[in-house]
Amino acid sequence: MRARVRTPGPSPENHVNATTVPLQHQRVLSGMRPTGRLHLGHYHGVLRNWARLQHEYECYYFVADWHALTTHYEDSGVISENVWDMVIDWLAAGIDPGDATLFIQSRVYEHAELNLLLSMVTPLGWLERVPSYKDQQERLRERDLATFGFLGYPLLQSADILIYRAGLVPVGEDQVAHVELTREIARRFNHIYGREPGFEEKAEAAIRKMGKKYARLYRKLRRRYQEQGDPDALETARALLDNQQNITLGDHERLFGYLDGGGRAILPEPRALLTEASKMPGLDGQKMSKSYGNTIELREAPGDVREKLRRMPTDPARVRRNDPGDPEKCPVWQFHLVYSDDETRAWAGEGCRTAGIGCLDCKQKVIEAVLAEQAPIRERAAEYESQPDVVRSIIADGCDRARDSARETMEAVRQAMGLAYR
Repeated sequence: MRARVRTPGPSPENHVNATTVPLQHQRVLSGMRPTGRLHLGHYHGVLRNWARLQHEYECYYFVADWHALTTHYEDSGVISENVWDMVIDWLAAGIDPGDATLFIQSRVYEHAELNLLLSMVTPLGWLERVPSYKDQQERLRERDLATFGFLGYPLLQSADILIYRAGLVPVGEDQVAHVELTREIARRFNHIYGREPGFEEKAEAAIRKMGKKYARLYRKLRRRYQEQGDPDALETARALLDNQQNITLGDHERLFGYLDGGGRAILPEPRALLTEASKMPGLDGQKMSKSYGNTIELREAPGDVREKLRRMPTDPARVRRNDPGDPEKCPVWQFHLVYSDDETRAWAGEGCRTAGIGCLDCKQKVIEAVLAEQAPIRERAAEYESQPDVVRSIIADGCDRARDSARETMEAVRQAMGLAYR
């Protein structure tokens, strides 16, 4: 399945221009574990970015329910309820099933098949060195994580990406290692299974099918990349291949691999699309997280939101109303940095330092801003909550689309590994 070409919007830092990269790199893959209803940290850290990307790329967003089992296999009973709560939050936050493919990981069995086949060629040491492997074992010390599933979850993540031949994976700095592991696994797989007999002869025959003009350009770009290491030449050559109508999918894979001297690029290597870390603080000034008990849910009742924000701790120096404070020491100020304009921040900062305003006055501006942000989300969520069949239909359609794409990849993988029996 060919990725749709989208016209990119404003390009943030590290954003890849969709008009100059291969179609593979116009496909985005991202997922979330079903932990129940989402909070403002999820919205500012992930969902707003997803909503932007869906208008610039072909996006696949999935519920990572198998990943939830790697750490919470003893609590599997709550996963089903959490799945639908999370999907409703996605939809309410502006993720559009007309622009993105939304699906559940466990309903696309090809994820598991590719995970199994990749496990045959992935060295054990590669999984043990993933930074988050030991970090999570330490952080979740109360859970028994000495399981094959937990050790292998980075490989399952790689299968999630590679099954859709996704080119871009939006991640924070702490997740770049997972994308690098995926690149290494794809490279190893292609090295083992992409060197078919007569590879160079087949690649040269495929070049001739492109016609004299494009064949000459392809050879020129390939030579520039291999002799000079010019990355622009590599990207231009890949884009050239994506626009060729006279070559088969197999020839396309051969010529991708032929560019850098390897074999067929059966599983293309993805890139990390770096995203800004969420600046959304929790009610206590720490990162907003359910484990800290400091969250505001996306569709929390307005009365509960007001109560939580009014009870937020402030600068300990402001014991009395007329005591001056320091905004930098107050968790409420962190909310102003997210929600307030320059004028309101100046008012809050000056009022705190001079005791010109009370803490409740300062909090009121934040309360108004948070409720204004939540209002349309809460309204859309109520519509979907009242129509559960619509939500399930959206996911069913997304699973069908995802499965079609995944099956194409698995056909190529089975063929390469000699498993396509006739």
